[in-house]
Amino acid sequence: MNTKSFNRVGLIGRRGNPRVLDSLHSVRNLLEEIGVEYVVETDTALLLESDDLTTEKRADLGRDCDLIVVVGGDGSILGVARDLAHTGVPVLGINRGGLGFLADVSPDQIERQGREVLLGQYRVEKHFLLDMNVRSKGKDGGSSAALNDLVVHAGTMSRMMDFSLFVDDEFVYEQRSDGLIIATPTGSTAYSLSAGGPIMHPGLDAIVVVPMFPHTLTSRPLVIRGESRIRVELGDTADTPMVSADSQVDFVLRAGDHVEIQKHPHALNLAYPVGHSFFDACRSKLDWASRLGGGL
Repeated sequence: MNTKSFNRVGLIGRRGNPRVLDSLHSVRNLLEEIGVEYVVETDTALLLESDDLTTEKRADLGRDCDLIVVVGGDGSILGVARDLAHTGVPVLGINRGGLGFLADVSPDQIERQGREVLLGQYRVEKHFLLDMNVRSKGKDGGSSAALNDLVVHAGTMSRMMDFSLFVDDEFVYEQRSDGLIIATPTGSTAYSLSAGGPIMHPGLDAIVVVPMFPHTLTSRPLVIRGESRIRVELGDTADTPMVSADSQVDFVLRAGDHVEIQKHPHALNLAYPVGHSFFDACRSKLDWASRLGGGL
């Protein structure tokens, strides 16, 4: 458990969700009551419609703040992770989205749990990211980081693609399928889970490779060490193959392209209230029965 309180907090809110505004005001009121200085991301300030706000671009928040509060869903955290993980600044998520594995604090707990975190009662979990680079005819074809997953897919519904998988330069298999999901432990409860991948504890140093509807009965998810270097080589493939980072950043691929993936040098520091439990989150968000018979 950490006991360090914060001096300057950055505030980021998801645009396009009217419920976010209520929680932004709640966080602002709490910060002002406690007496913690705060600065609002430039785009988020447009939601608050106030003339007396101190604002900064997102890229500057990690330099000038010692905590980032994100009001939105897990998707909002994914974007912040790609932009600010390299700064090492802890990120606290207020959930105004769906499941909320990453944005863990519910709106009705802002007063209690938010106050505890701001006063220094919190714990930090490190969540590593993946780095992806596309090599097209020996040249750089684009790059991105991802907190949840990188997905190589055919790009068109009901189309399959051919590719070869290598781990640490060792050939693993050649496959014909809808694509391949490469997920972190953080992403194991996201798209990977829907494709039949295992749930991995976020503290694991491992990567899971999950085939998407493979044209074989024996291809199963493969868990490899976190330091592995992964390469996907595209063969004769669909018309518009793509690679997607966290379902937010897309790159178009061509036959013969290589997608190279390895662990990102920096991890996202997620701040949680004291008492946060991954297994409790699984029980509540994945609707697991707490006791046989469904009792509590």
